[in-house]
Formats: sequence, C-alpha cells, structure tokens
Amino acid sequence: MIEVENLTKRYGPKTAVDGLTFTVEPGAVTGFLGPNGAGKSTTMRMLVGLDTPSWGTAKVNGRPYREHRAPLQEIGVLLEARAVHPGRSARDHLLALGATHGIGARRVDEVLDTVGLTEVARKRVGNFSLGMGQRLGIAVALLGDPHTVVLDEPVNGLDPDGIKWIRHLLKDLAAEGRTVFVSSHLMSEMALTAEHLVVVGRGRLIADIPVADLIASAKRGVHVRSPRTTELVAALRGDGVRITSVGGGVVDVVGLSSEDIGTRALEAGIPLYELTPQQASLEEAYTELTRDAVEYQGTTASLGEVA
Repeated sequence: MIEVENLTKRYGPKTAVDGLTFTVEPGAVTGFLGPNGAGKSTTMRMLVGLDTPSWGTAKVNGRPYREHRAPLQEIGVLLEARAVHPGRSARDHLLALGATHGIGARRVDEVLDTVGLTEVARKRVGNFSLGMGQRLGIAVALLGDPHTVVLDEPVNGLDPDGIKWIRHLLKDLAAEGRTVFVSSHLMSEMALTAEHLVVVGRGRLIADIPVADLIASAKRGVHVRSPRTTELVAALRGDGVRITSVGGGVVDVVGLSSEDIGTRALEAGIPLYELTPQQASLEEAYTELTRDAVEYQGTTASLGEVA
C-alpha cells in the first residue's frame, strides 16, 4: 500500500507538489495521470527517498522508504530506465543490484526471462534499443519480488507486442494482491489497464476516482436521428441543453438523457430513427477534467501559416 498525506515539495518559489493526499490500495492497477509539469515524477521521487518533501509524508507498506531494511523487496521502481552503466551487461547490472539484498543469480535469470531479455542478457546495455532498456528497467523493478510496484511511463519505447505484454504483467501483479502504481500519458492504454486513477494538475490532486466513474462523468450526449430535426430541436431546447447539428437528419444532444429525448419526441409526435447515448473515451474525460490544469500549452498553426 502507498499512503501519501499532505505531501508538498517546493523548489524556491516554485511549488512542484502541493498538499497531495491519496492512498493506493493493493489488488488493483492504479494509474497516475496529469499534464506535463503536474508533479507526478516529483511525487514518485519523494516516495522512494530521491527527493525530500518540504513537508508531508509518503509511506510504502506503512513506513517511509528509508526505514525499510530491504527496500527492493518492498517496492520496485522504474523512474529512469537508462540509468545504467552502458558498458555493463544486463545480467551483471541485475547481479550487482541483487547483491545489495542477498538476491542471487537464480532470481536474476527469472526476471530476465519475465521481461524477455534472456537472449541478450550478456550484451552491453549501451547497445540496447529504447525498448530493451525499458524492459531492463522493469526487470530492476521486479528483482526483489516486491509487494509494491511503481512504474513511471513503462510503455515508452515498447512495440505493440511489448505494450500488450506490460499490460498483462501489471494486471497479473495486481491479481496477486500487490500494489501497482503506474504513470502514463497513453490514455488508451490506461483505459485498458487501470481500474483506479489518481489525477493531479499543477501539483494538486484533481481526482481520486475509479476509471469507469471518470468516463461516466464526461458529458458526451446522445446521438439522435429523425426526419424532422427542426421540430425536434424546438421540442428539446431548454436551459442547460446543447444541440449540435451533424447533418443528414442527425443531431447530438448534451444535457438530456435518451429517456428524456424519447419522451419529448413522443409527446410532440416526432418519429426517431436512432437514439444512441455516446460514451466518452478516457482521453476525452481526462481532457475535460484537466482543462484548467495544463501548464504548458502549444498552439496549432494552419498549413497556410507554416513558413
């Protein structure tokens, strides 16, 4: 379990993390989301003692990281996969780490097999591709067979098969009763992997919510098709109702349920050929939730404006 309470980190006048409080429970994959600069990496670094909080606490399995006698067996972490001496082989890197906790070659070979690096285990890490380096970083996180796993952007550099593999790995770890905490900018992957989300923006907690509840909260409206859309629009208008014409006798209605639309159309004698509630994607729900928390925003130029 991960317990974060009033966690705050300041760098001079800049507040990177601002009073975060949340709990990550075992037995489920919890996604950690937020725009660039939201404080996710800083939070993870404080969790494992790489940064010292200005105040507040971050505990792993009931204790701060530094108080665990065998931290690799409590929490496995991937923060920077390329933090490996390039001249060392993958196997030697894991053996060196394992030696600090009495973890031997047998376990090293097990995790190399788990992440699919057995065939290149004795090759220099400096020659690894981005995806191979990422797999090695995940092997490091799994080395101590930890109760808690924290991964920062684990799918970076992985091909489609690798992304599918990490998805199943994370679910399997959670099914074993472990705490799994994962940050990612790939909303489509989070929708397939995570059951719960912690969302931050500008260093503050925005939401601590099940994935299904966040998606359900996004307003996507109802897709309606009728041969008499002009009359239908008049029958549906009201406070809080937004209607957009799609063309071809189709309108999208936000602010009314499909039941309300069907009832009003029936009362007005207007036939409906289609009445389909539209479910938002996680990406759409996340974008709506974090709209005011995006710190770094670019602009999009039209083709005619590009020199």
